[in-house]
Amino acid sequence: MEVGAEGFARRLPRLRRRILRAAFVALDMEFTGLHSTSVQNNEPSLFDSPAERYVKARQSVQRFTLVQLGLAIFSKENSSKDVEFTLSASSIQFLSHYGFDYNKFLKDGIPYMNEVQEKILRQRLLAGTWKVCSTSNADRDVLKKAIDEVTSWIAVAKEEDTMILQDLNGDHVLEVQLVLRQALENVWTEPLGDKKVMVKKVSPEHRQLLENSSYDHCQKKLILLSARGFTNLFQILVKANKPLVGHNMFMDLMHLHDKFYRPLPESYEEFKRNIHNLFPVIIDTKTVTKSVQKKCLFPRVSSLLEVYAVLCSSNLNPKGPPCPVIALASGCSRYAEKKSPHEAGYDAFLCGSVLLMSAHLLLCRSTDDAVEADPSFSQYLTVLAEHVNKVNFIRGGVSSINFSGEDVPCRHPPALIVHVQGWPGLTERQIYQEFKARCRFDVRRLSKNQFILLSSQYKQLVLRDYRHHPHLQVSVYRHWRHSPSVNCLLQISGIVALWSVLAFALGGTSS
Repeated sequence: MEVGAEGFARRLPRLRRRILRAAFVALDMEFTGLHSTSVQNNEPSLFDSPAERYVKARQSVQRFTLVQLGLAIFSKENSSKDVEFTLSASSIQFLSHYGFDYNKFLKDGIPYMNEVQEKILRQRLLAGTWKVCSTSNADRDVLKKAIDEVTSWIAVAKEEDTMILQDLNGDHVLEVQLVLRQALENVWTEPLGDKKVMVKKVSPEHRQLLENSSYDHCQKKLILLSARGFTNLFQILVKANKPLVGHNMFMDLMHLHDKFYRPLPESYEEFKRNIHNLFPVIIDTKTVTKSVQKKCLFPRVSSLLEVYAVLCSSNLNPKGPPCPVIALASGCSRYAEKKSPHEAGYDAFLCGSVLLMSAHLLLCRSTDDAVEADPSFSQYLTVLAEHVNKVNFIRGGVSSINFSGEDVPCRHPPALIVHVQGWPGLTERQIYQEFKARCRFDVRRLSKNQFILLSSQYKQLVLRDYRHHPHLQVSVYRHWRHSPSVNCLLQISGIVALWSVLAFALGGTSS
């Protein structure tokens, strides 16, 4: 099911009911970008520790916006397996060949705000200094057209006459009313639903009575509720305290924090604590499936769709009971008929399905006793315990980030060191261009004429090809031998030892 601004408020109670009775909730997001190119050296690197990666990602999250959010609500029900509900903050064409629609993002996107933004808006509402601020030409055109229509009509209308403004989206319904009430003291407005607003000519006295009534849709608390948008649902998710499932969800968690909770803190550890307080149980299916691939005869596939296809097609557990049936809820059957990769709702559905199938496989492999035909989700959580709150870390010094404790120490793969001779001014970029055809690696300058190459693949090919290179000497990096800090310490130790010998010798001569 696709939800935009028009029907979001109406569906919010239904979403709340489904979340409260869910076993778990799977989530996926699409963004306007991943890594900011405006910041130098902002790409993920094998050299990164989790804290270093957080600093890089924080700069990107602050620059990019969330354009689509997929929510899959998995519930165990006898009558209907209510598992999938897609909530789109928009339906943007994130990757054009996947067919997303920019118009839905621009016209029907659901608003949201974090706690700091909400506090500012609340203060302005109470002070009476809040104003409608439509920045796009399309928004200004809609408001201008509405004002022109009402101004022409009210000049000849009689008191209690009404007119209807049509074809307004969710935001425009509120903004048109506020602008008209501010500009004309003898009009009253009411939303009619279906993108319409009723405008009525009234006396100033009648207008004042209506403004003080409890049925005014432009009350400050209702304006605030409307402006909070998706943040209302985020707070329902937090209060429901359900396990939150994602796939490679580090960036998703950063956007959740920044867009709906609070601006991302500078401290990586504070970010982890905040997320753990908001969502005490997090499961990353990338971490889970890496474990399944090791424990079972599972093909090495990378994308979520590929993992889902393998789990659906392979009989990895021929002796155990079949995996529970995953059925789509009524009105949410679109994904049963068509694959929609990189659409957030579809990916959230895949993510939750992969979790259930992987957990079922691990449960059947974990015990010699027969597994009951219809395991509970709490049984699945038991076999997933080692993966809970371990979020996959892509290309870095650790395999996962621990959101409920300290991260394990970084362990980098074997590195190569490149010594440069007779090639002055060589840069990291030039080194990268020189070696990129031979292996996938990251490069970092060690000293004026030395560079470290770090790769997840072993580099025998590089060592062989550069054995007799005139300018570049390549060898395996040894910390005790190549580290500038170790070399500096050895030099200082050598100087101290030399002075000690000289002092001893001179002292002996004087004696």
